[in-house]
Amino acid sequence: MDSLPYAASAANRPIFQFSGHDNLTATAIPEGQYGLAGPAEKLDAAHWPVRGDLAHIRLAGRCFVPHYAVPMPHKVVVGGANLLAAGKADAEVREELAGGALFNVLDMTGGWAWGQVGEDGFVGYLPIEALEA
Repeated sequence: MDSLPYAASAANRPIFQFSGHDNLTATAIPEGQYGLAGPAEKLDAAHWPVRGDLAHIRLAGRCFVPHYAVPMPHKVVVGGANLLAAGKADAEVREELAGGALFNVLDMTGGWAWGQVGEDGFVGYLPIEALEA
């Protein structure tokens, strides 16, 4: 059970609650400050770190997704690895990465890391075991 009052209108229910501060409600947000101006840009998945559920934090305000992530820098292990278009072994190879290459991880799940090579390289998947922090 949440702590919201049942009688509060939807516009005046707290959106955020901060310890020791007043609640921020929808009616307290200045007009237009957080409004969407139009549809999110459609960006090329091979070159921009954005998926339907997640994007690089630098794309906030440019792409609308449920979550934004700050990259976690990793290096490709000695021997290198293939950057794949999908998180499966038989996916298309986007690039062959040399050992020591910088890979900015944005998500890790199911044995795969999704992210971007360097700051502006290809975006794709690497097996987690091909990376070191």
